[in-house]
Amino acid sequence: MSSHHSYKANAVNNYMFISTFKLLVYRFRIYKYDITEYKRHLSTTSNSQTPNSTMAKTKELSKDTRNKIVDLHQAGKTESAIGKQLGVKKSTVGPIIRKWKTYKTTDDLPRSGAPRKISPRGVKMITRMVSKNPRTTWRDLVNDLQKAGTKVTKATISNTLRRQGLKSCSARRAPLLKPVHVRALLKFAREHLDDPEEDWENVIWSDETKIELFGKNSTCRVWRRKNAELHPKNTIPTVKHGGGNIMLWGCFSAKGPGRLIRVKERMNGAMYREILSKNLLPSARALKMKRGWVFQHDNDPKHTTWATKEWLRKKHFKVLERPSQSPDLNPIENLWRELKIRVAQRQPQNIIALEEICMEEWAKLPATVVSVRIFLNAAILYQTS
Repeated sequence: MSSHHSYKANAVNNYMFISTFKLLVYRFRIYKYDITEYKRHLSTTSNSQTPNSTMAKTKELSKDTRNKIVDLHQAGKTESAIGKQLGVKKSTVGPIIRKWKTYKTTDDLPRSGAPRKISPRGVKMITRMVSKNPRTTWRDLVNDLQKAGTKVTKATISNTLRRQGLKSCSARRAPLLKPVHVRALLKFAREHLDDPEEDWENVIWSDETKIELFGKNSTCRVWRRKNAELHPKNTIPTVKHGGGNIMLWGCFSAKGPGRLIRVKERMNGAMYREILSKNLLPSARALKMKRGWVFQHDNDPKHTTWATKEWLRKKHFKVLERPSQSPDLNPIENLWRELKIRVAQRQPQNIIALEEICMEEWAKLPATVVSVRIFLNAAILYQTS
């Protein structure tokens, strides 16, 4: 967690503590809690309502249980006896009885709390702005709200948009799609959207990726003190030209990862066919693919040469054709992303270690990734919006 996030968490914690304290002072005057019970209740409530608390939220008693407490009290039972009979703490039984005596109800009373700083109209305004232009900055939102007479902080805007299901994230890089690519992508998605899940489970997906020794794959967050950013513990070592990288070819199905190999030379069509010859069928056998399984790869020129297509035909491989410029339709992209994160966390210091760690982490990747139907739905949704 960054210091910025820590600041936001502390602000939320302070706000919740103050609100809880005011509420408990009010109830203290009504119920005349003894000081010991008051302190215990303050501790329990603040812990249960603080978003980032390490303690679990206290489970409220059902209305039926509260009514039973009142019935037993009217029958002459003591608080201790009621607690033992119902399996409830005495410190919980007391407030329920006192509430019933004061208000003649066991229902939850209206709870106090500061009103939202941004009005419902303001929430709609900023939600509409970021939905229309996702690159809108928080400073733009602060300025627009200020013009409307509402002065808020970045944290308030961030929390408000989170409640609307919107989160600030780094924009993903994706291929620039031409109209012809969009039409082909939509056609593919609509044609296969209703395919049964069993069909997708019988597909082997393959792809290549590059993993750098030191570079953008090695991003991480650290906890550090002020002015300690250059301490070796708090840095990611960098060298000129990234320190080298390795190219990998891998495949997987819904049953788990297949083989992963390092491509040590510049790949061409002949090398690609050799990789498939040595690794595709063994992967299919290891994954126990059903008869008639389907192979899927992208439209890289090495994959679509006449020689490669002819080789696949002679081997009787069924190939799932995929539209150009559509990496988002290949679930293996999720595996590459997860692999790079895991490798970066282990901080390999040389190319040999990088390759070994890649192989180790690849074998640990989970069998299920994401339903292909999610990708198809997303393709239709975002390309038509």
